[in-house]
Amino acid sequence: MFIASKLLALLAQPLHWVIALLVLALALRRHPVAARRLTVVSVLLLVLLGWQPLPDLLLRPLESAYPEFAPDADLSGYTGVVVLGGALEPGYLAQAHQQPLLGESAERMTAAVALVQRHPKLRLVFSGGEGQLFGSGPSEAERAARFFSSMGVEPQRITLEAASRNTYENAVMGAALPGIDPRQRWLLLTSAWHMPRAMGSFEKAGWNVTAYPVDHRTAQTTPWTQYALHLGAAKWHMVLREWLGLAAYRITGRIG
Repeated sequence: MFIASKLLALLAQPLHWVIALLVLALALRRHPVAARRLTVVSVLLLVLLGWQPLPDLLLRPLESAYPEFAPDADLSGYTGVVVLGGALEPGYLAQAHQQPLLGESAERMTAAVALVQRHPKLRLVFSGGEGQLFGSGPSEAERAARFFSSMGVEPQRITLEAASRNTYENAVMGAALPGIDPRQRWLLLTSAWHMPRAMGSFEKAGWNVTAYPVDHRTAQTTPWTQYALHLGAAKWHMVLREWLGLAAYRITGRIG
């Protein structure tokens, strides 16, 4: 399943579709009309990828599935917060530097620090091993521990789960950690666009969790003038991967 998920992630990158169309056009050079049509389609697809209102239409339902918490919300009834990995740069980069390296979803880490600093009674559980297919270097949990330590979070408040490779394993392996009772009330902190799959996985695994979404990428509307090829392609990859992941998890019974 882990390898299959990585293959799905490759298929969910629209730039790969553009490359495939161009390669096919080259292969059909003996059929110039078909080759020209494929080339035109690939160029149009490439141009369209940068227009951000389109991927935002698909991202918005994911991000709006669970409400945001107010900064002054009463969290006295919660045992702690479970933070999912995916916000740190790969291990091979981390082992080459002394400072913790945050990635695009850095708000998962910074919001977690702010949360436990505002609420000193909350425990912090970080779940994340090596999510890359051929990863090397320290696990994400080890890198997270380094980051939390640099932010002044006391080590005794942190529980690390360093073997999981995906959201399903985050839920199952996190529930099996010593001293963790998933039946208690926990906050689940991850990116808003990832929250539906995360909540489904954790509830299926027996956790009593409340969504704490962060790292939002959309607003109620997106200006029609928002255009950037690299940002649009990244958003398309994100939204296609997440919707495919939701479908795969439902088919395999990993969420309800």
